[in-house]
Amino acid sequence: MKVAFRHSIALPIAAALSVLLAACGGSQPAPASQAPAKPGLKIAMIAKASTNPVFLSARTGADAAAKELTAKHGVPVEIAWLTPPSEDGQIQAQRIAQAVNEGANAILVSCSDAGKVTGAINDAVARGVPVMTFDSDAPESQRFAFYGVDDIKTGQSVMDELAKQMGEAGSIAILAGNQNAPNLRNRVEGVKQAAKKYPKIKIVDTFYHIETAQDAAAEVIRVQNAYPQIQGWAMIGGWPLFTQTLLTDLDPKKVKIVAVDGLPAELAYVEKGLAPVLLAQPTYLWGYVSVQKIFDKVQLKQDVPTIIPMDLVRVTKENLGTWARQLKSWGFTDVPEAYLALPQ
Repeated sequence: MKVAFRHSIALPIAAALSVLLAACGGSQPAPASQAPAKPGLKIAMIAKASTNPVFLSARTGADAAAKELTAKHGVPVEIAWLTPPSEDGQIQAQRIAQAVNEGANAILVSCSDAGKVTGAINDAVARGVPVMTFDSDAPESQRFAFYGVDDIKTGQSVMDELAKQMGEAGSIAILAGNQNAPNLRNRVEGVKQAAKKYPKIKIVDTFYHIETAQDAAAEVIRVQNAYPQIQGWAMIGGWPLFTQTLLTDLDPKKVKIVAVDGLPAELAYVEKGLAPVLLAQPTYLWGYVSVQKIFDKVQLKQDVPTIIPMDLVRVTKENLGTWARQLKSWGFTDVPEAYLALPQ
C-alpha cells in the first residue's frame, strides 16, 4: 500500500488540519482565582510520560504549531511542558492545578487515569482555563475537545492485521501498557472483540507493564518464555519496539507482531519482518493539531468539534520509505538513512 504525503501535515487526517485561521482576537482577562496571564497564549501541555518517545514527538509538533501561529498572527504562543517523567494520574492532576496557578490560558492533556484527572480538569475549567485532551480522553470531564484515534477500532485493526499474518490460527498475547489508561483499555476491548471472528485464534492473556521500552521488552521476553506457544503479539502500543532487544530475542519465522505507532526506532522491525505491519498514529500531530485547535477556540473564538478524529497509517515494507521521509519532514533526526533512500 502506497501512501502519498505532503510536507509536515499531509496524511489521511489532513482534512482535520484544513480549518483556516481567522484574524486573531485578544486574550480574555484571567479570573481572580487564576494567576495573571502573560500577553499571548500560554498552553500547558501535560502528556503521560516525558520518557515516552511518542509524547516527545507530540511536543515537537506542539512547538512547531506554536511557532507558526506566532509568526502568522503576531500573537506569542508558548508551550509550557509539564509532563511527569513517568505515568501518574495523580501527578497529572497536580500539574493541571499548577498550570492554572501559573497563568496558563489553556491546557492540553493526555490522561493516564481519567478518574484521577477529571476533577482537576473540571476545576481548571471552572477557573476559566479551557482544557483539551489528546490520545487518551477524559470523556466525563468538561474538556472542550478530544483529538485522537478511535481506540476500539484501533484494537480491532490490530487484531485483524495480526490474524492475516498468522493465517487466522494460533495463540496470541496482548501487550497492553498501563491498565488504568482509558484509551488502552478500549484498545484491549477492541482486540478481544475482533478475535471473536477467528475461532482458531486463542488469546493466552493480556499483559500490562510499566510504559518504558525496557520494561515492555522484558515483559514480552518473560511471557514468551512462559508461554512458548505464543505465535503472535497484539501490541496496542509500540513500547518494546523502541529498543532493538526483540530483534534478537524473537524469531520472525515463529512470531509475528502487529503494533500501534511507527516512530523511527520501530522501523527496523518492519524491515526484518518481525512486525510486518505497524499501525502508526501520527503522534507529531497530537501536538500540532491540538495547538491549532486550542488557538481557534481560545484566541479566535471559533467553534471546535468535540471529537476530532485521527486516522491510523498502515506502515509496511511497501511504504516504509514514504513513511520514513514523512517522519524526517516532521523533524525526527533519528530516521535511518537506509529507509530514507527507499523508493516508496
